[in-house]
Formats: sequence, C-alpha cells, structure tokens
Amino acid sequence: MVTQNVSDLVITRVFDAPIEQVWKAWSEPERIMRWWGPQEFTSPSCTIDFRVGGKYLFCMRSPEGQDYWSTGVIQEIVPLERLVYTDSFADAAGNVVPGSHYGMGDDFPSELVVTVLFEELPGKTKMTLKHAGFPPGEMKEMAGQGWSTSFDKMADSLLV
Repeated sequence: MVTQNVSDLVITRVFDAPIEQVWKAWSEPERIMRWWGPQEFTSPSCTIDFRVGGKYLFCMRSPEGQDYWSTGVIQEIVPLERLVYTDSFADAAGNVVPGSHYGMGDDFPSELVVTVLFEELPGKTKMTLKHAGFPPGEMKEMAGQGWSTSFDKMADSLLV
C-alpha cells in the first residue's frame, strides 16, 4: 500500500518474518546489500555506523552500471521499534551532492528524512516507512515505486 501527500511518501508492508529479522535487514550492512535499491538494481557497497549520530554510505547500481550513492546521519534508534535517519544524495566518497548530480530537478531537496516503524504481529512484522521532504510529482512517485520493489527484494531476503 502506497499513500502520498504533499511532502511525505508513506509505505506500509507486512513481512512474513519475525521483527528481529526485519530490524536486522535495516541495521546490518551485509543484509542491507541484499535488498537495497529498486528491482534489477544491486547494492555493491554499504557502510553504516549504526548508532545515533553515526553516518552511512549506501550505493545502488543500475542494470546499466550507473552508481547512485546516498548518505546521511542516524538521528534516532529505538531497537525493534523505530529508526530515523537523514537521506541525501552523495558521491562515492560520502560528500553530499545536489540531486542534479543524478539528473534530478533543481528543486530536489538536499536532505530528506526517513522514519521506519516496526510493529510485531503474530509471526509477522508490520513495517511503515515515511520518507519526508519530497517535492510533489514524478520524483516522489518514482521513489515510491523504487521503495516498493526494494521491499519486494527485502521480503525475499528474509526467507534466506
């Protein structure tokens, strides 16, 4: 289910896995690399200093070989409940770059905020992602499609 308003993209998914597994899919680099990026993309690099104030640097690679880097700072960690971090485009060295570096419009914000909520259900996990700060329109819709297919990959990775 994808719900959108003027500045936030909200996606809720229920995974057929215990909450500890879904949490690890967000907090352990080797697990993040299994699902990060839209369908047909890979994640060849992922570093994360998983603590409040810690930074991350993720890469997703398109089928054509184009690398897209993102970075940010972890703002809040409540184990098995909530994860909040900033999200910016970056270069391979982790320097923040404007969205135009990757072909986004000039109105694309330099920083967005991602909040992930985890809720334990009997034998399953409900996860809600809120990606805040998008300009309305095509970029937000494309991000929603990207997250949705990434979460399809996450669901598959949780079965391993």
